[in-house]
Amino acid sequence: MKLGYIDYLNCYPFYYRMFEEEPLSGVEVVPAYPSELNRMMADGSLDMSPISAAMYPELEDRVRLLPDFCLSSVGYVHSVILSSSMPIEELDKRRVGLTTASKTSVILLKILLSRFLRIEPDYVPTPPNPSLKDGLLDAALLIGNEAMKGEMAPYTYDLGDLWMRKTGYPVVFAVFAVSRPLFENDRSVVDAVVDSYTKSLAFLDSDRETVIRKASARYPDVHYDIDAYYRALKYAFTPSLREAFFFYLESAAGMGLLKKTGKDVFLQE
Repeated sequence: MKLGYIDYLNCYPFYYRMFEEEPLSGVEVVPAYPSELNRMMADGSLDMSPISAAMYPELEDRVRLLPDFCLSSVGYVHSVILSSSMPIEELDKRRVGLTTASKTSVILLKILLSRFLRIEPDYVPTPPNPSLKDGLLDAALLIGNEAMKGEMAPYTYDLGDLWMRKTGYPVVFAVFAVSRPLFENDRSVVDAVVDSYTKSLAFLDSDRETVIRKASARYPDVHYDIDAYYRALKYAFTPSLREAFFFYLESAAGMGLLKKTGKDVFLQE
């Protein structure tokens, strides 16, 4: 079975046990950017993976979501930012780079700028870590590790915080998808991964210092307070975060950015 892994600091706590304590027999972990994991889940290259929350409507007929886990923040997330050379209110008609590494954050930014700030920039696809120094972009969306090690810009906006202030909702950035063939034919391996995730997250309570040290060693280019970052993230898919997830999907669908989807999305609990 092939299991995707978002190759960012934020996803590491789910995989700590698999990487450092007890690998799962018969499970191949495939690290990649969120956009690559989205593509591989879509073409069947992966059996199970975290995916961008915005990807779910495209995969609705082919996957179900794990009911207990997500990657979320309530307010500041620190790893999804708009880096800008000018105040956000001045970005109308300006060139704004959109990272190709993810989908949720791209749509999140478009909703914020269009619906809440009445701004319509000229969007430009960019690699994960673009620069503003050459003057080709006025602002750029950065996510994941790149957002925490990129150059400092005159204006920086945390999208988790901005979304919370504008909508009153947290942001669910990623959810965990299981292909229909896998959960219909081999539920035992799904259960084994779920058990590993659960035990792995428990290390944040029982041996937090070790998890942080190992995470720092895995991602040495990220110069950031990892302990504070992990406290900002939410991993349990609580009822309030599920509500936030559906609010985001409905908001995006209402603007024509995603197709509408139902709410029967989870594996049977």
